[in-house]
Amino acid sequence: MNTSYLFRNSEKEIMQLVGLYPAVVIVGPRQVGKTSLVKHLQPGFPKPATYLDLELPTDFNKFANTDLYLETLGHRTVIIDEVQRLPSLFPILRALIDRNRQPGRFILLGSASPELIRDTSESLAGRVAYFELPPLTYDEIQEVSDYRQHWVRGGFPESFLAADDETSFNWRLNFIQSYLERDLPLLGLNADPMLIRRLWTMSAHTNGSLLNMENFGKSLGISGPTVRRYLDFLESAYLIRRLPPYHFNIKKRLVKTPKLFIRDTGILHALLNIGNFQQLIGHPLMGGSWEGYILQEIAALAPARTELFFYRTQDGTEADLVIAPGGIPETLVEIKFTTTPKVTKSMTVAVGDLKTKRNFIVCPLEEGYPLSEDFTVLSYKEIDRIFK
Repeated sequence: MNTSYLFRNSEKEIMQLVGLYPAVVIVGPRQVGKTSLVKHLQPGFPKPATYLDLELPTDFNKFANTDLYLETLGHRTVIIDEVQRLPSLFPILRALIDRNRQPGRFILLGSASPELIRDTSESLAGRVAYFELPPLTYDEIQEVSDYRQHWVRGGFPESFLAADDETSFNWRLNFIQSYLERDLPLLGLNADPMLIRRLWTMSAHTNGSLLNMENFGKSLGISGPTVRRYLDFLESAYLIRRLPPYHFNIKKRLVKTPKLFIRDTGILHALLNIGNFQQLIGHPLMGGSWEGYILQEIAALAPARTELFFYRTQDGTEADLVIAPGGIPETLVEIKFTTTPKVTKSMTVAVGDLKTKRNFIVCPLEEGYPLSEDFTVLSYKEIDRIFK
């Protein structure tokens, strides 16, 4: 497959942020395309740009006297990649920005959440905008392939654009190994890589199910708080997602445990040893994989600060996804891998409980249609309608 740059939906928003803020921090997992995106946008920046990669010893050494070096680049936009490797940088950036608050001075690329990149929140408060770059979405790849390849290989560009399934699969295995042996320890996770691999793999085998930290702890021989800490790291590195339950203002007995997902289905399938679409279709975890795939698509398209939940009562009523701005349920989404969806009693009861006015069932169809008075079927191509 052609490995040229693919247009990203986030390009316009990032350029707007660069035009407004002295510093823009673009976060997301390694290899998600942050560097390629910024280099593609570089000609449109307000100033000529200098790119620095803190994984390169030659670039890292330039920060031996950080403030002096960056002062010499005051007339340029400075792009600093893998910024989590130098947390001492942020107080210096604050001082430089306060001397000159022009927009577009610094673009920082990091492979972890702002909470894990120490000092950013405190040091650059009011001076910085954060943007999370997700893996490639279906909307971004539809001109070059179909949803099946995207679902199987996931949205990491090198995995998705690989010449064949085997090359893609091997890339993802190497990605997992690299994260375990190098990236997570660099972020501060001091744990046996083999233990974290087992936790990551167990998470894959329970993808889309309720998180049971007690079972994880027993299987791994570690305490529940330790499991939670390790999962916190995986979530902060954008590798897993814990989807919280909706439990506001509902008088029924509710499940209050989050559901656990591997964010990228390509990584999920590598952990499950699923190498192609035929193996996926016959796999017992296919339904959970499809749910995670559509959930990631919805999360990537959701406006900033959108809150996503699932809903489940103790008596079995459930909804895969609830979108509740300000805590008020507005939209309910069911995710089904079927071409003949039906409205079930559980769906009807969930709508009655939550009083959602917009209700959808997302399926692997080419085009959606109204299914009932309360529910509309959406194609995987029409997910943006959820937010319109």
